[in-house]
Amino acid sequence: MRANFRMQRLFLENDLAAGVRIEAKPEQFNYLGNVLRLAEGAEILVFNGRDGEWRARLAFPSRKKLLIECVEQTRPQPEIPDFQYLFAPLKVGRLDYMVQKAVEMGAGILQPVMTQHVQGKITNLDRLQANAIEAAEQCGILSIPQVMPPKRLRDLLGEWPADRRIIFCDEGEESQNPLAALAALEGERLALLVGPEGGFSEEERELLRSLDFVTPIPLGPRILRADTAAVAALAVIQASIGDWR
Repeated sequence: MRANFRMQRLFLENDLAAGVRIEAKPEQFNYLGNVLRLAEGAEILVFNGRDGEWRARLAFPSRKKLLIECVEQTRPQPEIPDFQYLFAPLKVGRLDYMVQKAVEMGAGILQPVMTQHVQGKITNLDRLQANAIEAAEQCGILSIPQVMPPKRLRDLLGEWPADRRIIFCDEGEESQNPLAALAALEGERLALLVGPEGGFSEEERELLRSLDFVTPIPLGPRILRADTAAVAALAVIQASIGDWR
């Protein structure tokens, strides 16, 4: 069932079911009542990443209190996408963009990876989770990706499960077309690894290419910024062997 983009969508942490009434948090009250100027009886769509999407009705029992009542489920809860996005942190503004795009493109887990040439850092996981929720609200997504604590690349690879393949964007690949390499991965459980602005070090490239569960792919003849490379790689994977088909 397709998302309804004519109605405002709001993420709630509470359990959702028919007849449940939830008191809005102050920031939710301000957004719905003061910014959007929604009135008594107005309807929105709510979701929590667990119970599907619900049509909900607003009630203002007082000037400073807003209740959100679940009326009926509009979409059932889908499974979280079985696709992991591994990324070297970027500077804050571009990191926010990259996280939002990864959510839009079907990532189920967001895993920051610390590499030798990394330029950004993760100081606030709550900010990344908030960006993931915002992307889900705007794009009709019901499954909220889990944001994992950062890991060093070598540590991540040392404990990686053998039944999930890592695709990594390698600008040193001799070819320019990723499709042949991706076609060989049909049906496998996948993760995508995108490096930092400075690229992977030679030591990291050698380590990645030595592992049986890692497949390098190129992204064409042009050098792409890390956030652009992330979107390009996610698109080509989903279109060739992912859930776009």
